Amino acid sequence: QVQLVESGGGLVQAGDSLRLSCLASGRTFSITAMGWFRQAPGKEREFVATINWTGGNTYYTDSVKGRFTISRDNVKNTAYLQMNRLRPEDTAVYYCAATRWATLPTRRYEYDYWGQGTQVTVSS
Repeated sequence: QVQLVESGGGLVQAGDSLRLSCLASGRTFSITAMGWFRQAPGKEREFVATINWTGGNTYYTDSVKGRFTISRDNVKNTAYLQMNRLRPEDTAVYYCAATRWATLPTRRYEYDYWGQGTQVTVSS
């Protein structure tokens, strides 16, 4: 099993930055990729970004390209999501996820483990 704990959410103004962290524990050697999803009120949970745990390759949804950066620290077993130039439409609960088999997963079913989420609120 792998446990995931997110941190770093908060209330910011449009144009500000935040960095989310996701600490993995347990059988972390089994992780092949980690990702971030978000869910706004009344909406489906959507993919944001993913990173391959060994090679470091990344992939983003179009709406965050050029503003968000996903990274990882294999020694600390932590994934990060640096969010710059935040917009009110980025407001959501952000979830970290990990997979044991996929390389650059973008779909929810490709992930095996999920964190509890951290709230990000961007005011206009």
